[in-house]
Amino acid sequence: MKEETLVSVIIPAYNCAGMISRAIDSALVQNVPLQIIVIDDGSTDDLEQVMPIEEANFSIPWTETGFFTFLIRDDALFLVAEEDGEILGYLGILISFDESEITNVCVAEKARRRGIGHALMEELFRRMQERKVRVIHLDVRIGNTPARNLYESLGFVQDGLRKGYYDLPKEDAVLMSRTDESVPKR
Repeated sequence: MKEETLVSVIIPAYNCAGMISRAIDSALVQNVPLQIIVIDDGSTDDLEQVMPIEEANFSIPWTETGFFTFLIRDDALFLVAEEDGEILGYLGILISFDESEITNVCVAEKARRRGIGHALMEELFRRMQERKVRVIHLDVRIGNTPARNLYESLGFVQDGLRKGYYDLPKEDAVLMSRTDESVPKR
């Protein structure tokens, strides 16, 4: 079976018009279907779609109340990746002065390996730079190799370990951070 070729574009909402126009031109030239995924601010209205993704991917998922409480905080940022009205992934972060901590990153299983996690992180970096945030912290299961590889490719470095932090299954948390100094030069 031949795999269908398509032009896939992941676009931050603030820059939609120009990028969509270029993507359409590219798809027309290549005569292939176009897939557009938009990264934008999430809201409480998104919880209906976020919750099934959360519940399918975490052994101890956040509750809807937990997400709601997070979303109404002044120090929180929540991004969603959306295609044709369907949320495919999300990212949350808490910001405190010039530091921040990623609380969750998740991409629906059916949408993985399409660059959505990477795009969410890149949009997060752009926004953190605008806010003059110099350090981004996160923790990740020691056994979540795909996520750890993504974070390392984006300039995160391991700076600690929390023994037995996660439950179901019991697992250590790798503590990672990204600063201007740890970002790979392009």
